[in-house]
Amino acid sequence: MDSTDEREGSVLVDDGPPAARPPRHPRPRGLRRLLVALGVLVGVFVLVVGGGAWYLTDRYAGNIDRIADVFSGLDEDARPAPATPAVPGGAEPVTFLLVGTDTRATADEGIAAGGRSDAIMLARLSGDRQHAQLVSIPRDSWVDIPGRGVNKINAAYAFGGPTLLVQTVEQLTQVRIDHYVAIDFEGIAQVTDDLGGVDVVVAETTSNGPYTFPAGVNHLDGDQARWYLGQRYGLAGGDFDRVRRQQQFLEAVFSQLFTADTFTDPGRLDSALLAVTDAVAVDESLDDSDLLGLVYSLRGLQPEDVDSFTAPVLGTGREGTASVVYLDEVNGERMWAYLNYDSLGQNADEFAAQALPDVPR
Repeated sequence: MDSTDEREGSVLVDDGPPAARPPRHPRPRGLRRLLVALGVLVGVFVLVVGGGAWYLTDRYAGNIDRIADVFSGLDEDARPAPATPAVPGGAEPVTFLLVGTDTRATADEGIAAGGRSDAIMLARLSGDRQHAQLVSIPRDSWVDIPGRGVNKINAAYAFGGPTLLVQTVEQLTQVRIDHYVAIDFEGIAQVTDDLGGVDVVVAETTSNGPYTFPAGVNHLDGDQARWYLGQRYGLAGGDFDRVRRQQQFLEAVFSQLFTADTFTDPGRLDSALLAVTDAVAVDESLDDSDLLGLVYSLRGLQPEDVDSFTAPVLGTGREGTASVVYLDEVNGERMWAYLNYDSLGQNADEFAAQALPDVPR
């Protein structure tokens, strides 16, 4: 599983086996809702906190890098049509492509050093702004990359940066991407420390670097979180387990924001917000005023209205020397169709029991 093939147009570096699948304290309601809203915007992480002086100020919005020319090179005539609101005449749904990287994405290129996207997710905010969905696409998914042939989906990021990745995901899903967000998981480790650590549940004891993560609840500090999220080998489910870890960690950070004393400690809150906003970059079409308006429109969103999915998977196998994930086109088309009609949340049960394939050893 550790063989590599780095030839351009062939298989991207094989990073290992593919993925096989506290009481709360009262707090201001409006503050909580805005946290939920922005948590969805950046993969269930909080970019801003509402309420009085803590509402998205230049101090935080200005800390977010902008990525230039993400959509300018796309052929508009070839792109999917915008999603249809579930309620006729309602606001348009908004779809983000979230890309998690191992190192900070630059404002100029939006590509991490080494050109590898570690996590790829679609985040959909419904037209009524009362629901949201987060869909992870395994990075080893074997897909057609425009102008590059068939390859792992994260090869698109390496070959052509955000623009080619957007084009690839749109071609795969026929879902139009409205905005692009790069999340630096290294930077999120600082957020973990600012929150006093987060709790995650480890299904099976694993080790990575200097740490062992025993089965059960683990309280992770920032450095431990970095190794936990970065583990590539020794996971029974390969990349599917990595997807689970990414989703679980995002939810853990989100939960810790509610259970810790972050809201009542201005210094701690300020530090956490600065760390989070420093760990993300967004496409330049989403300016501060647009972001403010979007956040305000999400003020009624509740945690129970956010659903997480993984793109339907048919199985796993090998292409050349690399292990890959084969997506289930039939069930995938149904999922993408629901997204296009802004109804995936209402049909979540259809995908809840999706069985994950066995991982080749």
